[in-house]
Amino acid sequence: MMKEFMFYIRNAKDAKKSLTRDQHLAFIKACEVYIGKLKSENKLIAAQPLIREGVVIKKAKNGWTEKNISLDTEVQVGYYHILANDIDEAIKIAKDNPEFEYVPSASIEVRPIKTKEEETGFIYPKEKN
Repeated sequence: MMKEFMFYIRNAKDAKKSLTRDQHLAFIKACEVYIGKLKSENKLIAAQPLIREGVVIKKAKNGWTEKNISLDTEVQVGYYHILANDIDEAIKIAKDNPEFEYVPSASIEVRPIKTKEEETGFIYPKEKN
């Protein structure tokens, strides 16, 4: 049975600035090909880039703190929600991601997804109803 995994794509906040316009367009097209391949193999649930701005919030004793991510030197820039047989296959799929070819600072965190709570049997929702 296929398992679900998340790829969290991270790189330097200004990593894409080193690409020329043509290189950036080639990168986008390579991502489209990568996504198309995953879709054709029925291994893709979702994939989306993230805009490089936002806020990290934390609950503190005296209320909430907010940190603007624009101050960070490395940011999460996108995610892929995929299907794979096991972590080894998920890692192999992640290694083919175009980020590594075009953006030297790129890293991908590969994480299995928990879809059900064993203690209660609760199944986490996957789609909007």
